[in-house]
Amino acid sequence: MIIVTTDFISGKEIETIQIVSASTVQTRHIGKDIGAGLRNLVGGEVKNYVEMMNSSRELVIQRMTEQAENLGADGIVGVRFMTAEVMEGAAEVMVYGTAVKFK
Repeated sequence: MIIVTTDFISGKEIETIQIVSASTVQTRHIGKDIGAGLRNLVGGEVKNYVEMMNSSRELVIQRMTEQAENLGADGIVGVRFMTAEVMEGAAEVMVYGTAVKFK
């Protein structure tokens, strides 16, 4: 499965299937939130949240890829990510793109 942010895949003629997407809402453990709050006072990277967002992106890519594979797709083009805070300490990560088949 080829996944790209461009609207094309170099060297491939593609046929559009349909939009595919996936999302997840993740939270961190309250103890880790306290540490993150302290980090807010002194500045710097909040590694727990970086890890949470990285694993969230991996999860939604996996889910979107499975959806595309179930449609018989060879790739996904135009991939975009969106994030939003849905409540304090909880973030939604969404990914979407267009499933395509190679001609």
